[in-house]
Amino acid sequence: MVELNSNLHFLSTFEGAGEEHFPEDEQAILDNVNDKVAAKASLGELMEFLFNAVQELYPCDRIGLAFLDDEGRRIVAHWTKALYEPILLAPGYGEDLAQSSLHTVIDSGCSRIIYDLERYEEEHPMSASTRLLVREGVRSSMTCPLLVEERILGVLFLSAREPKVYTPYHARLWRALAERISQAVEKAWRIEQLTAANQAYNEVLAFVSHELKNPVASMMTDARVLVDGYLGELDSRQKQKLERLIKKGNYLLDLIREYLDLARMEGGSLRLNAADIFLEEEVLEPSFEIIQPQLQERGMRLERHFPDKPGMVSCDPSLLKIVLVNLLGNAVKYGQEGGLIRLRYDHSPNRFVVSVWNEGPGFPAEERSRLFRKFSRLQSPELKARKGTGVGLYTAWRIAHLHGGRMDAHSKQGSWAEFTLEIPQPLPEL
Repeated sequence: MVELNSNLHFLSTFEGAGEEHFPEDEQAILDNVNDKVAAKASLGELMEFLFNAVQELYPCDRIGLAFLDDEGRRIVAHWTKALYEPILLAPGYGEDLAQSSLHTVIDSGCSRIIYDLERYEEEHPMSASTRLLVREGVRSSMTCPLLVEERILGVLFLSAREPKVYTPYHARLWRALAERISQAVEKAWRIEQLTAANQAYNEVLAFVSHELKNPVASMMTDARVLVDGYLGELDSRQKQKLERLIKKGNYLLDLIREYLDLARMEGGSLRLNAADIFLEEEVLEPSFEIIQPQLQERGMRLERHFPDKPGMVSCDPSLLKIVLVNLLGNAVKYGQEGGLIRLRYDHSPNRFVVSVWNEGPGFPAEERSRLFRKFSRLQSPELKARKGTGVGLYTAWRIAHLHGGRMDAHSKQGSWAEFTLEIPQPLPEL
């Protein structure tokens, strides 16, 4: 035990060892926490559960959870709940650990009791967090480190609006609770961090893609104006340079389109807006028109195999256009130059199927499992040498599943590859 004065008490990890057998009713609460804490779906739910459990043990007007930040130089409040309002020391508040008595908690793993917070404020007038707590009406507090495999993750604060309500016994009980929840807190916190990082990634992805799209499209328009001679005749060398620029611009636009689709999908804004349509008119032909310039550039032929009697199907035409542009674009990109592409469409009362077949290198059977995975690309040398992101097929697969359908792929290596989209009819309620 370390006591700086009669108002501040540090309880070491070993103080009270051998006295950790709590009364039956308190032990039952600890066991209940131990049994249920891992099942909580979020950090907020876990802390709400702890706040309610603590009320049965000892005085508690306020609970706070804070995590170490900036390589242990700062402590940042993450979650707080109180039986009163307003809360002035709110989530997001951060404070340096240097010259704070919290530094002892972090460095040694001790628990800390402050018996009288008003007196502590007089003794530590530079402590902004103490000043805020006193303004909230807090008069005593206990602080316990959260340890996971001997790493200190952060701290739990327990506070009351009466002075001198906590004892070393309470601190040992509080530490026993902290031991039971530390791993669950870390797991929930890491999930929150990953979720926030993923959201930030999606926002940046969408922003950058959107900001690139307009200037690239504008440059492409200017280049086509020059190639078509609207600003004067060009010699063959100048035209070749511009046509190369246009080709690279088309690649960039395809890349931007794929990442914008991915950002919409990952951000949850890609929703199903189903309608009854003629698939040939509203999806298949418009998709073919988009990839036709690349098809002509590679000297490839497209065969269409459609039903004799067009029928209406239920789907989201804008989303299926994303799928078909991707499948046809891949057939052109990875197919054999001068080769054949077949676009086949068939429908029945309970489903419709669209497949895209192309002559070309195909893919090895052992690499089939890599398809439809985000950022995954096939590793065979001939396919790896061709530019791609591994995004388009994943987005197509997600759209198929959004319709309650599926994607499939088959190939004969060195000869052909075929990708198939199947959508049930009517669309299931998902």
